[in-house]
Amino acid sequence: MRRMGKYTAHVAVLASAVGISLAAWGATALVGEDEAAVPGAGGAAAPKLPAQRTGGPDKPAKPTTRVPEGIAHAAEAGGRAVNITIDDGPDPRWTPKMLDILKENDVKAVFCMIGPQAKRHPDLVKRVVAEGHRLCDHTMTHDTAMDRKSVAYQKQQILDARKLIEEAAGGVEVQYYRAPGGAFTPDSRKIAAAAGMRPLGWNVDTKDFERPGAAAIVATVKNELSNGPTILFHDGGGDRSQSVTALRQVLPWLKEQGRTFSFPVRTAPDTP
Repeated sequence: MRRMGKYTAHVAVLASAVGISLAAWGATALVGEDEAAVPGAGGAAAPKLPAQRTGGPDKPAKPTTRVPEGIAHAAEAGGRAVNITIDDGPDPRWTPKMLDILKENDVKAVFCMIGPQAKRHPDLVKRVVAEGHRLCDHTMTHDTAMDRKSVAYQKQQILDARKLIEEAAGGVEVQYYRAPGGAFTPDSRKIAAAAGMRPLGWNVDTKDFERPGAAAIVATVKNELSNGPTILFHDGGGDRSQSVTALRQVLPWLKEQGRTFSFPVRTAPDTP
C-alpha cells in the first residue's frame, strides 16, 4: 500500500471528523454527476444509461423531465423524419419479430405497452430498451372508453401501467403516454405530463389491427404519409403476422423515399 502524503492524510482526518469515509469522499470529488470512471479506459466516462427514475418504497418516483400536455405528433429530428410506433405488446410471438426487423433496418421505435403485458414479459421490455427504443404507457386494460370514466379511474389506468412497465424495464423511464383508441381527455393528458410522459398521438393509422392484409397495410402507409410523421403499428392484441410482413416492406420503402427515422417530440411544442 502506498503511504499517504500530508494532504491526503489531512483529508482523511477531516473526512473522519464529519463521518465520511475517504473512499466516499474520493468518489464524490473525482466522479461527475453523469459519468463514472471505467477500468482500463484511462478514466474515460462510461456511456450514459437510459434515464431511470429515482425513488423508494415510501417515496414516489418523480419525472426526470417536464413535458407539455399537448398531444405530440411531430418528429424530434424534423424535416422528412418519421416516427414508428408499435402498440399493445409486448407479445412473446410478435414483439421479437418486430424487433428483429427494426434492427435489420437500423430503425428505432416507440413501443406503447399494456401494463400487465409488460409485467408478464420483462425480458422483452428489457430487450426493447437495450436495443435503443423508447417506452410508452398504453394503460392497464386498453379501455377505449376511458375518456368517459372518472378522473380517478383514468389516473389508476395510467399510473399503474407506468409502474409495471418501469419495473419490468429495470427502472428505465416511460417517456410517452398513448390513450387507447385515442381516448384522451384534458385530465388524462395532465396526469401523464405530470408523471413525465408526453401524450402521444398518430398521423397514419395503418389499421393493421383489423388485419386487412399486409398489402393493404403497406398501401395505407403510402397513401396517408402526407398526414404527418407518426405511424401506428401493433405487436399485440392478436395475430400480428400481417403487421410483421407490412413493417418488413414499409421500412425499406420509407428509406427509398428519402425518409429518416426519429422519435416523437417530447419536450418541445408539437409542430407537425
